[in-house]
Amino acid sequence: MKPLDWSAQLTTRVAAAIRSARKAAKLTVAELAEGCAALGLPVAGTTITNLENGRRHSVDLAEFLVLARVLGIPPIILLYPLGTAGTVEVMPGEEVSTWDAAAWFTGEEPIATAAAQGTPRDLLDTFRSHSDAVVAARVSTNLAKDRRQKANVTLDPARRETLLETAAGYEQLAFDDCRELHQFRSTMRERGLMPPDLPAELAFIDDVDSGRAK
Repeated sequence: MKPLDWSAQLTTRVAAAIRSARKAAKLTVAELAEGCAALGLPVAGTTITNLENGRRHSVDLAEFLVLARVLGIPPIILLYPLGTAGTVEVMPGEEVSTWDAAAWFTGEEPIATAAAQGTPRDLLDTFRSHSDAVVAARVSTNLAKDRRQKANVTLDPARRETLLETAAGYEQLAFDDCRELHQFRSTMRERGLMPPDLPAELAFIDDVDSGRAK
């Protein structure tokens, strides 16, 4: 397939996904256009209609992103029809599974060894690992608080003792998870990377470095 043909097919696929997502969200073209304007990037209703009807053969990247936001759908789903198409032409003449195309786009292709430090894949993997560490710390911290709270309101001595023992176990797990997250963030900063902001309930992890530990 010629590059121009591939480009047109790509736009057609994205336009079809936009139309499908719009209908699933029960939005009219006018409402979709209004949503885009509300986000600060007006996309005319005629532009959306022409795109969906195949009269427009390209879509601007900024338009694409704001349309995805208004539709409430991850942009990658508009690019690669996971679950509805087994394969997709990821590049002119290169047909691969739809999942492989999506994994390439997000940098998740399987690799045999860890990516070399400083490479784009290493950067993505580092931030994914940080996200996993945040989830682990949130879960263990919340479980510890929940069991401690339940122990404090029960009038059953045996149940209270059991809940306190469980809470102590979760608190140790939460301590270990938070310490690991703190160390991970410190390592990121040593590498010159800026870690994402922490959820409010885990903000104390960074307070340790600023001398404001609570």
